[in-house]
Amino acid sequence: MIDDDILTIEEVARYLRVSERTVYDWAQKGEIPSGKIGTVWRFKKTEIEQWVNDRLSANKLNPQFNSIHIATVISPDRIIFLNYSTKKDALLALADNLANAPQVKNRQELAQEILKREELMSTAMGRSIAIPHVRLSSVTDLVVSVGISQTDIIDFQTLDDEPVRLIFMIAAAYNQHAYYLQTLSFFSARLKNQELRNALLAAKTPEEAYTLLAGEYRT
Repeated sequence: MIDDDILTIEEVARYLRVSERTVYDWAQKGEIPSGKIGTVWRFKKTEIEQWVNDRLSANKLNPQFNSIHIATVISPDRIIFLNYSTKKDALLALADNLANAPQVKNRQELAQEILKREELMSTAMGRSIAIPHVRLSSVTDLVVSVGISQTDIIDFQTLDDEPVRLIFMIAAAYNQHAYYLQTLSFFSARLKNQELRNALLAAKTPEEAYTLLAGEYRT
Protein backbone atom coordinates (compact mmCIF):
# COMPACT_ATOMS: atom_id res chain seq x y z
CA MET A 1 0.00 0.00 0.00
CA ILE A 2 1.40 3.39 -1.03
CA ASP A 3 1.98 5.85 1.80
CA ASP A 4 -0.32 8.89 1.89
CA ASP A 5 2.74 11.11 1.38
CA ILE A 6 3.63 9.43 -1.94
CA LEU A 7 1.85 10.61 -5.09
CA THR A 8 1.38 9.04 -8.52
CA ILE A 9 1.84 10.82 -11.85
CA GLU A 10 -1.96 11.07 -12.11
CA GLU A 11 -2.26 12.72 -8.68
CA VAL A 12 0.56 15.20 -9.40
CA ALA A 13 -1.01 16.06 -12.77
CA ARG A 14 -4.36 16.67 -11.10
CA TYR A 15 -2.74 18.83 -8.42
CA LEU A 16 -0.75 20.91 -10.92
CA ARG A 17 -3.59 21.01 -13.47
CA VAL A 18 -1.33 19.77 -16.26
CA SER A 19 -1.37 16.60 -18.35
CA GLU A 20 0.10 13.34 -17.10
CA ARG A 21 2.45 13.46 -20.11
CA THR A 22 3.83 16.82 -18.91
CA VAL A 23 4.55 15.42 -15.45
CA TYR A 24 6.18 12.36 -17.01
CA ASP A 25 8.39 14.56 -19.21
CA TRP A 26 9.39 16.73 -16.22
CA ALA A 27 10.30 13.62 -14.25
CA GLN A 28 12.32 12.19 -17.13
CA LYS A 29 14.25 15.45 -17.48
CA GLY A 30 14.78 15.85 -13.72
CA GLU A 31 12.79 19.09 -13.66
CA ILE A 32 10.51 17.98 -10.82
CA PRO A 33 11.42 16.08 -7.61
CA SER A 34 10.68 12.42 -8.30
CA GLY A 35 11.91 8.86 -7.92
CA LYS A 36 11.30 5.50 -9.51
CA ILE A 37 9.93 2.38 -7.88
CA GLY A 38 10.78 -0.21 -10.49
CA THR A 39 9.55 1.38 -13.70
CA VAL A 40 6.94 3.59 -12.06
CA TRP A 41 7.48 7.25 -11.16
CA ARG A 42 6.53 8.34 -7.65
CA PHE A 43 6.61 11.77 -5.99
CA LYS A 44 6.91 12.86 -2.36
CA LYS A 45 4.05 15.15 -1.40
CA THR A 46 6.25 17.45 0.71
CA GLU A 47 8.82 17.79 -2.10
CA ILE A 48 6.13 18.68 -4.67
CA GLU A 49 4.64 21.28 -2.32
CA GLN A 50 8.07 22.84 -1.81
CA TRP A 51 8.79 22.72 -5.56
CA VAL A 52 5.55 24.56 -6.32
CA ASN A 53 6.14 27.14 -3.60
CA ASP A 54 9.70 27.76 -4.80
CA ARG A 55 8.54 28.26 -8.38
CA LEU A 56 5.73 30.58 -7.35
CA SER A 57 8.01 32.61 -5.11
CA ALA A 58 10.52 32.97 -7.92
CA ASN A 59 7.69 33.66 -10.42
CA LYS A 60 8.93 30.78 -12.57
CA LEU A 61 5.48 29.44 -13.38
CA ASN A 62 4.83 32.53 -15.44
CA PRO A 63 6.94 35.63 -14.86
CA GLN A 64 4.81 37.96 -17.01
CA PHE A 65 2.00 38.89 -14.67
CA ASN A 66 1.88 42.62 -15.32
CA SER A 67 -1.50 42.03 -16.97
CA ILE A 68 -3.08 41.19 -13.59
CA HIS A 69 -5.22 44.09 -12.38
CA ILE A 70 -6.81 43.81 -8.95
CA ALA A 71 -10.04 45.50 -10.08
CA THR A 72 -10.64 42.83 -12.73
CA VAL A 73 -10.45 39.86 -10.34
CA ILE A 74 -11.44 41.18 -6.87
CA SER A 75 -14.14 43.53 -5.61
CA PRO A 76 -14.81 44.70 -2.02
CA ASP A 77 -17.85 42.42 -1.76
CA ARG A 78 -15.56 39.44 -2.32
CA ILE A 79 -13.37 40.28 0.68
CA ILE A 80 -14.71 38.79 3.90
CA PHE A 81 -13.59 38.41 7.49
CA LEU A 82 -13.44 34.85 8.80
CA ASN A 83 -13.54 33.47 12.31
CA TYR A 84 -12.94 29.74 11.95
CA SER A 85 -10.14 27.61 13.37
CA THR A 86 -10.40 24.81 10.76
CA LYS A 87 -9.61 25.04 7.07
CA LYS A 88 -12.78 23.21 5.98
CA ASP A 89 -15.05 25.78 7.62
CA ALA A 90 -12.93 28.67 6.32
CA LEU A 91 -12.79 27.27 2.77
CA LEU A 92 -16.54 26.62 2.66
CA ALA A 93 -17.32 30.14 3.86
CA LEU A 94 -15.00 31.66 1.27
CA ALA A 95 -16.30 29.39 -1.51
CA ASP A 96 -19.84 30.47 -0.63
CA ASN A 97 -18.77 34.09 -1.03
CA LEU A 98 -16.93 33.41 -4.28
CA ALA A 99 -19.97 31.60 -5.67
CA ASN A 100 -21.89 34.89 -5.53
CA ALA A 101 -19.73 36.17 -8.38
CA PRO A 102 -21.57 36.04 -11.73
CA GLN A 103 -18.61 34.18 -13.24
CA VAL A 104 -19.36 31.13 -11.04
CA LYS A 105 -22.28 29.10 -12.39
CA ASN A 106 -22.23 26.07 -10.07
CA ARG A 107 -21.94 26.84 -6.35
CA GLN A 108 -21.91 23.20 -5.25
CA GLU A 109 -19.22 22.14 -7.71
CA LEU A 110 -16.97 25.01 -6.62
CA ALA A 111 -17.18 24.02 -2.95
CA GLN A 112 -16.67 20.33 -3.73
CA GLU A 113 -13.66 20.89 -5.98
CA ILE A 114 -12.02 23.33 -3.56
CA LEU A 115 -12.25 20.75 -0.75
CA LYS A 116 -11.15 17.90 -3.02
CA ARG A 117 -8.14 19.92 -4.16
CA GLU A 118 -7.21 20.69 -0.55
CA GLU A 119 -7.46 17.01 0.44
CA LEU A 120 -5.01 16.11 -2.31
CA MET A 121 -2.43 18.66 -1.20
CA SER A 122 -2.35 21.71 1.05
CA THR A 123 -2.55 25.10 -0.69
CA ALA A 124 -0.80 26.85 2.21
CA MET A 125 2.17 28.85 0.91
CA GLY A 126 3.84 29.79 4.19
CA ARG A 127 3.85 33.29 5.71
CA SER A 128 0.28 32.63 7.00
CA ILE A 129 -1.06 32.55 3.42
CA ALA A 130 -3.10 29.94 1.55
CA ILE A 131 -4.10 30.19 -2.11
CA PRO A 132 -6.72 27.53 -2.88
CA HIS A 133 -7.39 27.41 -6.59
CA VAL A 134 -9.41 25.48 -9.16
CA ARG A 135 -10.18 25.59 -12.86
CA LEU A 136 -13.72 24.54 -13.75
CA SER A 137 -15.84 24.40 -16.88
CA SER A 138 -18.67 25.95 -14.84
CA VAL A 139 -16.62 29.14 -14.29
CA THR A 140 -16.78 31.63 -17.17
CA ASP A 141 -13.88 33.90 -16.20
CA LEU A 142 -11.23 34.09 -13.48
CA VAL A 143 -12.40 35.54 -10.19
CA VAL A 144 -10.94 35.79 -6.68
CA SER A 145 -12.29 36.03 -3.13
CA VAL A 146 -10.17 37.01 -0.15
CA GLY A 147 -10.63 35.78 3.40
CA ILE A 148 -9.00 37.61 6.29
CA SER A 149 -9.12 35.38 9.33
CA GLN A 150 -9.42 36.82 12.80
CA THR A 151 -8.52 33.38 14.16
CA ASP A 152 -5.49 31.18 13.50
CA ILE A 153 -6.44 28.38 11.10
CA ILE A 154 -4.34 25.59 12.50
CA ASP A 155 -4.84 22.56 10.24
CA PHE A 156 -3.51 23.72 6.86
CA GLN A 157 -0.29 21.65 7.22
CA THR A 158 1.93 24.60 6.40
CA LEU A 159 5.58 24.12 5.50
CA ASP A 160 6.72 26.78 7.97
CA ASP A 161 4.29 25.74 10.75
CA GLU A 162 2.67 29.21 10.71
CA PRO A 163 -1.13 29.14 11.06
CA VAL A 164 -3.01 30.53 8.06
CA ARG A 165 -4.65 33.96 8.39
CA LEU A 166 -4.98 35.11 4.75
CA ILE A 167 -6.76 33.06 2.10
CA PHE A 168 -6.90 34.03 -1.56
CA MET A 169 -9.32 31.71 -3.38
CA ILE A 170 -9.02 31.63 -7.18
CA ALA A 171 -11.58 30.10 -9.54
CA ALA A 172 -10.88 30.16 -13.26
CA ALA A 173 -12.39 28.82 -16.45
CA TYR A 174 -10.89 25.52 -17.56
CA ASN A 175 -9.30 27.09 -20.66
CA GLN A 176 -7.55 29.87 -18.67
CA HIS A 177 -4.46 27.88 -17.75
CA ALA A 178 -1.89 30.63 -18.48
CA TYR A 179 -3.91 33.42 -16.83
CA TYR A 180 -4.58 31.14 -13.87
CA LEU A 181 -0.83 30.58 -13.34
CA GLN A 182 -0.13 34.29 -13.81
CA THR A 183 -2.65 35.09 -11.07
CA LEU A 184 -1.15 32.52 -8.72
CA SER A 185 2.31 33.98 -9.29
CA PHE A 186 1.05 37.53 -8.90
CA PHE A 187 -0.47 36.98 -5.47
CA SER A 188 2.36 34.75 -4.27
CA ALA A 189 4.91 37.45 -5.15
CA ARG A 190 2.83 40.37 -3.88
CA LEU A 191 2.11 38.75 -0.54
CA LYS A 192 5.79 38.29 0.24
CA ASN A 193 5.59 41.90 1.44
CA GLN A 194 5.23 41.68 5.22
CA GLU A 195 3.92 45.24 5.54
CA LEU A 196 1.07 44.40 3.18
CA ARG A 197 0.23 41.21 5.07
CA ASN A 198 0.23 43.03 8.40
CA ALA A 199 -1.92 45.83 7.01
CA LEU A 200 -4.46 43.36 5.59
CA LEU A 201 -4.72 41.60 8.96
CA ALA A 202 -5.31 44.95 10.65
CA ALA A 203 -7.94 46.09 8.13
CA LYS A 204 -11.34 46.90 9.65
CA THR A 205 -13.49 46.85 6.52
CA PRO A 206 -13.51 45.05 3.14
CA GLU A 207 -13.09 48.45 1.45
CA GLU A 208 -9.93 49.13 3.46
CA ALA A 209 -8.50 45.73 2.53
CA TYR A 210 -9.36 46.29 -1.14
CA THR A 211 -7.57 49.65 -1.12
CA LEU A 212 -4.49 47.96 0.34
CA LEU A 213 -4.51 45.24 -2.32
CA ALA A 214 -4.93 47.81 -5.08
CA GLY A 215 -2.09 49.93 -3.68
CA GLU A 216 1.57 50.09 -4.51
CA TYR A 217 3.14 47.64 -2.05
CA ARG A 218 6.26 46.07 -3.54
CA THR A 219 7.98 42.79 -2.75
